[in-house]
Amino acid sequence: MSDTTMNPAVPEPAQAPADLPPVPAPQLPAPAGARTGFAVRATASVAVAALLGVGIGLGVLKAEDDGPAVSAAPAAPSASPTASAGPSFGAKQNGSHFGSMKDLLLPVPAGYHLGPDSGQFGNDTELTEEQRKAWVEDEVRGLPVKLQDGVRKAWQESALKGGGVRSLVSDDSSLQATVWLLQYHQTAVKAHDAWVAALGSDSGLYRVGPQIPGHPEAHCFLPHAAPGAEIDELECSAAVGDLRVVLGVQGIAPLPKDRIVPLLAQQLDRLAVPGASA
Repeated sequence: MSDTTMNPAVPEPAQAPADLPPVPAPQLPAPAGARTGFAVRATASVAVAALLGVGIGLGVLKAEDDGPAVSAAPAAPSASPTASAGPSFGAKQNGSHFGSMKDLLLPVPAGYHLGPDSGQFGNDTELTEEQRKAWVEDEVRGLPVKLQDGVRKAWQESALKGGGVRSLVSDDSSLQATVWLLQYHQTAVKAHDAWVAALGSDSGLYRVGPQIPGHPEAHCFLPHAAPGAEIDELECSAAVGDLRVVLGVQGIAPLPKDRIVPLLAQQLDRLAVPGASA
């Protein structure tokens, strides 16, 4: 994977005939639905194993004590009796996150603007309860019918408590990124992420993507691309307490690692659990 900045224009042949039109720049495809992980894009058997793996033993898990709310950076002392007593979003010491998903999501960084909708969920959304149910159905849809009830039950038992999505496009239109935050039981988050990491690194279905300095919990993979393909894609997954973070990227090949890595690193830094060691 190249570290060079991508050029959104495809160069014309050195001596193109004068009567031929110029070669157009490749267009980034629109997001294909709301899929949020390689675990649900791979072969049906592997996808089912990953999703059912999340549900193993969830029926006997007990609710965790949320503990006191503590942000990664302590709040400044109150300037007046009416000032807020604490941060509006952040992480507690036990790994549970609080606050709006739109606040927990990485704000639109410099050099980017909001991108296209991620399926039916929009481009800058905190999912409602109904949308979370729809998200589960999207994950189940397409699997063999005889397995759908088991996968659906696994997601129901993992109690998707929150979800958010933000879509970004670089100002030069060469890179499109979609960030998903999915909040459910910490044990299930960790198990699901482990399945995705194993699928990406051990199955041979994907190319290994870049590492994220300071965040060994993050795993990035790329599907195998046809030789000479103009568009490439990458997906990263990470478990941070009770949040699973999924970053999907599409762009003109070769994807620029030096632009993608900071996006995920900044998102993970925003969600950091107080006292956690990298």
